[in-house]
Amino acid sequence: MSQDSQPSTTTVASSDDAATIEPIPLWGSELFIATLAEHSLIASHLISHIYRHHAQHKTAVASEVAVGAKQHLFESELDFLDSDDLDVQVLNQALSSLVLDIAAYVNEGHWPEDASAEATITESWYHLTQTGGYHDAHSHPNCSWCGIYYLDAGDTDFDRRSGVNRFYDPRVNADHFLDAGSLYLNGQGIYDIQPVAGQVVIFPSYLKHSALPYFGSKDRVVVAFNARVDFV
Repeated sequence: MSQDSQPSTTTVASSDDAATIEPIPLWGSELFIATLAEHSLIASHLISHIYRHHAQHKTAVASEVAVGAKQHLFESELDFLDSDDLDVQVLNQALSSLVLDIAAYVNEGHWPEDASAEATITESWYHLTQTGGYHDAHSHPNCSWCGIYYLDAGDTDFDRRSGVNRFYDPRVNADHFLDAGSLYLNGQGIYDIQPVAGQVVIFPSYLKHSALPYFGSKDRVVVAFNARVDFV
């Protein structure tokens, strides 16, 4: 299918036999959750590697990015997955493959025929979040896809919304008026994800998200990343 192909449509049943209603799907935002097959093999080493790295730092936000939006957490520099450590490189390759699979799926019908592409993780970092820690709402520039890999979910509690990741509806004012006709818009305007060790959340870079305040005796440990996809 060529890049300028129109989206597929179906006909909506109408109570008026003379009317033909054709839906046009617009501006959807898809978010993906995957279970990392390599998690059981690499998680323990990665966590030890992260704590050794953390012990060498005194500043709370080594990346020096949006320092005021982060409290009671440590954020590494933005090159974590560039390490020569073998398990880090296994993780880099696994996450890159996930991004490429997702990019190929959502771009079906938009990439040229016989196109070949590759995904590259351009920035990566880890968070060690202690009790009371959070990361305010934000999005990620200079990339097309982002991800969060849950190494250790700590004591996150979905019912109390402790340590969950929250995503925000990008359709400005989609919920400005709610009645029976707009229930399909999911008027809450948010989507919360329960962190689960071994899972990866991958989402488009424009999608605003946050890590809600976390309360627990264990650290919440995640690896986050930005990626771009290019034709080769």
